[in-house]
Amino acid sequence: MKKIVTVFMMLAMVFSIAACGNSGSNSGGSQTEAKTTPAPEATKAAAAETKAPAKTEGKVGISMPTKSSERWVSDGANMVKEFEKLGYKTDLQYAEDVVENQVSQIENMITKGVNILVIAPIDGESLTDVLKKANDAKIKVIAYDRLIKKSDFVSYYATFDNFKVGVLQASYIEQKLGLKEGKGPFNIELFAGSPDDNNAYFFFDGAMSVLKPYIDNGKLVVRSKQMKMDQIATLRWDGSVAQSRMDNLLSKNYSSEKVNAVLSPYDGISIGIISSLKGVGYGSADKPMPVISGQDAELASVKSIIAGEQTQTVFKDTRELAKKAVAMADAILKGKEAEVNDTKTYNNGVKVVPAYLLEPVSVDKSNYESLLVGSGYYKKEQLQK
Repeated sequence: MKKIVTVFMMLAMVFSIAACGNSGSNSGGSQTEAKTTPAPEATKAAAAETKAPAKTEGKVGISMPTKSSERWVSDGANMVKEFEKLGYKTDLQYAEDVVENQVSQIENMITKGVNILVIAPIDGESLTDVLKKANDAKIKVIAYDRLIKKSDFVSYYATFDNFKVGVLQASYIEQKLGLKEGKGPFNIELFAGSPDDNNAYFFFDGAMSVLKPYIDNGKLVVRSKQMKMDQIATLRWDGSVAQSRMDNLLSKNYSSEKVNAVLSPYDGISIGIISSLKGVGYGSADKPMPVISGQDAELASVKSIIAGEQTQTVFKDTRELAKKAVAMADAILKGKEAEVNDTKTYNNGVKVVPAYLLEPVSVDKSNYESLLVGSGYYKKEQLQK
């Protein structure tokens, strides 16, 4: 009997130990898995996931034409801000409308080892040799707002729809004079931009696509008969040059007649034209200001529009243009294709440069507040005299 009891006690102990062993194996196995040291590859992968992304490296050379125009100052500042957001260093230079300065500045950027160049040329045909040097140094080039001509070494072009700019200017004149309703005849004088800037031709061609039919049928009269680009161009977009030309037009052609409209391609030119007109009495009750177009929504011209002198301007949001140029450069530096929406329009004499065109907008007294203040381009207090 004692032997039987002993056997039962021993069997009970064995089952108890086995049960404890099985239980410990299940929970202990989980603990062991939790404490298991990951393989070296897993450790590296986890570290890579939690580590902050590496800062972008590279230096961008930005060549702007001049500080004398408010818009180029804004363009340069906007690009620097956008590039620095992505971690790039920048070298921003202004050439003060001297071609030799711009060439020298770009050469210096190449020597310093920039990784890419963004260039708004003073003279679209003056950079052929220096761009060859950039290509030899494996530095890509983006043309900014003004097309670089006669070079194969331009990768992309960031700009606005320049033909549409001219259409907007001329369409505004058409509307304000009531030309579609058959009103007229009206006297108009034509101004164009700098002959060394490819954009000047697009602006003028866009405008003439609207105005020429009215000139042909006599509803618009150009009393000076100056209608060709070589007659109406304004070198370097200089307002004082425009003012001098307007002085001559008025003295020779408008002794008794009045000017009803002036096609001006740019705000700085518009301000010069207005100064000339005010000098002979325009802006008074019996001699109201003609309809005067413009471009770039520069602060002085927006104030002039509010004051009832300049009539219209074309707003090109350069903040968006800067972002587009930066996105192009970033894509190139990462070995990718940049986004474009035009591959036909901009032939620089050697190649068609792939481009991204942004939309311009017409601005006058009726909508400047919603478009310019509402978008944050200007603060309301900036527009108060």
